[in-house]
Parts: sequence; structure tokens; C-alpha cells
Amino acid sequence: MPDTLVIQSHRDPLPYAWLQACLSSVQGWAAGNRFDYRFLGDELFDLLDGQIIQRTQGQVVIATDLARLLHIQKALEQGYQCVIWLDADFLVFNPTEFKPVDMPYALGREVWVQLNNKGRLQAYFRVHNAFLMFRLGNPFLAFYLDTAQRLLVQNTGSMPPQFIGPKLLSALHNICQCPVQETAAMLSPLTIKGILNDDPNTIDLFCRRSLQMPVAANLCISSVSRGDISSQEMQLVIDGLLSRKSLT
Repeated sequence: MPDTLVIQSHRDPLPYAWLQACLSSVQGWAAGNRFDYRFLGDELFDLLDGQIIQRTQGQVVIATDLARLLHIQKALEQGYQCVIWLDADFLVFNPTEFKPVDMPYALGREVWVQLNNKGRLQAYFRVHNAFLMFRLGNPFLAFYLDTAQRLLVQNTGSMPPQFIGPKLLSALHNICQCPVQETAAMLSPLTIKGILNDDPNTIDLFCRRSLQMPVAANLCISSVSRGDISSQEMQLVIDGLLSRKSLT
């Protein structure tokens, strides 16, 4: 079997038509590299135990953040040398240049551009879990998985959606500087608007803060759910990125 497995997941049917373009871009990238590809529906949650299911009731994002780690771990135990997780709203717009880093594991890069409380553009430099890559024998997955599970069980208060995802990963990254797939980006609503409107200020800030130019990016489905970006705008930015293979 191939050494590498790519995993994605989403409920069926897809809530937005543009998501299919994202999924197809990842499927095409995986096929072009001769990686195995696996898409999971609700069976994503089959590996969660009863205590975790009860603890994350009504918080699908948190349950998903843990379930992805369990499926990655299981795939490595099944014999894959490398497992890559990509969110369903992740777009590979330059597949020939999107190559997993030669590291034991890697997280995605988040350069989040938004307006600060003074109405000025500001970029926040963090990591995200819309892209995760773990190779067999890596030192991080077991620790991250154990930490996430313990936090979920021990916490008795409310939990933000990113509790064991970007928030926990960013806290760990700030301490130990995890390896990062710099080309696996995340686009904020303001960055997407900047691309659509050819706004040099937004795009320049994003590019200056990015350590490498992205060739793939998470498009943040929540931006559409909140109404920050319309489905039509998302389709336009997808079409533009796929045709140009770059942000500009």
C-alpha cells in the first residue's frame, strides 16, 4: 500500500457547493502524489469513547478535533508511514508546489489578518490544525492526544470551540516551537476580501508576515456561516486561486 494516507471528513450532504471544489483539489493532489485518500462522514466519531462523547455533546468542533487525532493514530498503527489530515474547506491551489515538509510532524500556519480596536490592519501569527501531518514514530502525536483527552475530561466549565485545536496547539507551539508546514495557510475573511478586491494593503501584510508563500489554504467555512463571506465570494476566490495558483 502507499506510504502516505490523506484523511478528510464532513457531514453529508455538503452545506455549500463550493466545498466540493476544495475536496476535489485535495483528492487530485493526493492522486497526483499516489497517496491513499480516505473520506469520513459520521464514522469519524466512532473512535470516541462514551465519556468524551458525553463531554463534547453539542460541541461538534471539539469532538472533531479529537477524533481526527484518533484516526491519524489508528492509520499509523495500520502501517502508514505518514498521515495527513486536511479540513474539508482546505484548498490546494498549487498542487505541484504543495509538498509535506521533511519533518516527523507539522502543523499548519495561520496568519490571521483583521482590524484591531483602532481600525488598523493587524496580522496575528499562530498555528492551526486544518492541516496536520504525522509520520510514524513522531514524538508529538501521543503527547498531544493524551493532553487533549485529559483537558476534556478534567475541565468542568464551558469550552470554546478551539479548546483542544488551535488554542491548545498555539499554547504548545509558543513553548516548544513545533514544526510548521508554512505553505499550508489559513485565510481570514479580510484576507479573502483583499484577494477579491485586489487590496494591496491586506495582501502585502499577509505576505510579509508569511514565512513562505502559501500554495494551499484553509478557507474557514465559519466565515460563510457567520455571513462574513458569501458563498458567491468564496466560489470567486476559489476560482481565482486555482487559475492563478497564487494569492496575487
